[in-house]
Amino acid sequence: MPVALIPRDHAEAVALFRAEFVGPLARRELDRGELAAALRELAATSHRPPGRRATRRFGVSTYERWYYAYLAGGLAALRPDARSDRGRGRALTPELRELLLDIRREHPTASAPLILRTLVADGRLQAGLVSSTTVTRLYRDAGLERGTRPDGHTRLRWQAEHAGALWHGDVCHGPALRIGGTTRPLRIHGLLDDASRYMVALEARHTERETDMLDLFLAALRRHGAPDGIYLDNGSTYNGDSLRLCCERLGVTLIHSRPRDPQARGKMERFWRTLRAGCLDHLAGVTSLHDVQVRLDAFLDQHYHRAPHGGLLGKTPADAWAGAQCRAVDEPALAAALTVHYRRRVRKDGTVDLGGRVWQLDQGFLAGRVVTVVAAHAGLAGDPVAVHDGHRYELRPADPVAASRIRRRRRGEVPPPATPFDPTGALLDKSAGRPPRHRKEHRP
Repeated sequence: MPVALIPRDHAEAVALFRAEFVGPLARRELDRGELAAALRELAATSHRPPGRRATRRFGVSTYERWYYAYLAGGLAALRPDARSDRGRGRALTPELRELLLDIRREHPTASAPLILRTLVADGRLQAGLVSSTTVTRLYRDAGLERGTRPDGHTRLRWQAEHAGALWHGDVCHGPALRIGGTTRPLRIHGLLDDASRYMVALEARHTERETDMLDLFLAALRRHGAPDGIYLDNGSTYNGDSLRLCCERLGVTLIHSRPRDPQARGKMERFWRTLRAGCLDHLAGVTSLHDVQVRLDAFLDQHYHRAPHGGLLGKTPADAWAGAQCRAVDEPALAAALTVHYRRRVRKDGTVDLGGRVWQLDQGFLAGRVVTVVAAHAGLAGDPVAVHDGHRYELRPADPVAASRIRRRRRGEVPPPATPFDPTGALLDKSAGRPPRHRKEHRP
């Protein structure tokens, strides 16, 4: 592939501009007086130097200096000399320079205009004394460009070893949905494969809780298997004990990014930007989560997974995901991983609370006792059970309305005969040498 030759910098472009005029003169055999005439002819015309919008004229002495410099050193001799105070900022005193550097070290994300505006408002800098360009150049020369980490660490481009090795998880806030007469929030939960940029799960919900993340993770595990690790931020959605325990039981390494370091999650943020431009910014008139979900699925299947990705050197996420290596996980393993134990005290009516629901125990002797409730995640089959002293007792959803219909003994109704049981009476009969009284009571 041919490559066009261009000047390596502005100084070489200026030297080439000067050589256009004095170069032909340096290669000619000039008679007496011809050089002066040629220089006067050049001085009478206007030319536009590199990087300038307007034309200008140069004097005879300037052309003469260029001519003899070119004879002595060629193109390199025509390069303009750099200013001796270049990059120093002539208006910056040592004290002001140190102040600006200290502010950038402590606030690496603050822009140069913001820093200058704040210093002027505080009265520590005269307005107009220093331009933002000068301050930006100062920071660049000091290795403190905006976003640079204070420890000087260089952020490297990294990627998982293979597809299926690492998943990114995050939540995107979409536009609120107008459902009926109320407005409901829209939260898009996603899991992105690091090496292939393939979305292994993407769901629309109204909430942003740990249980939502577990539902999404469960769906991805059933569809694709388990990754080696999962990379999340430090939000409360991803810091719960249930998610940590689930990952440990499945052998998935749970990784949290460093606080206040959004650049570390650039792949996920880049996907959210693509999703907003192609889908979320065009949801006007959508009034249900189902309508949002079908649009998300269509965006992934018909566009995102099929489009060449710059981070994959032109490959599509679907092609890169084709060789994914995920560990298969069966339902018993999922049930074991997503089973959680809770300690609950049984109420006097034999009920316990779990997951926002009331559950009924039929064993009345457990009232007031602390039991262990073993429950699987909502995405798995099976009701919770109570465990006490090594015994398991089934729990059923409490139904107060059905309980209100249970027949009670009416007033005046004769109760069924009670089973005779009188410990002291039995001893008294034995001491008196008479037959037990329960035989008398049951004598035909």
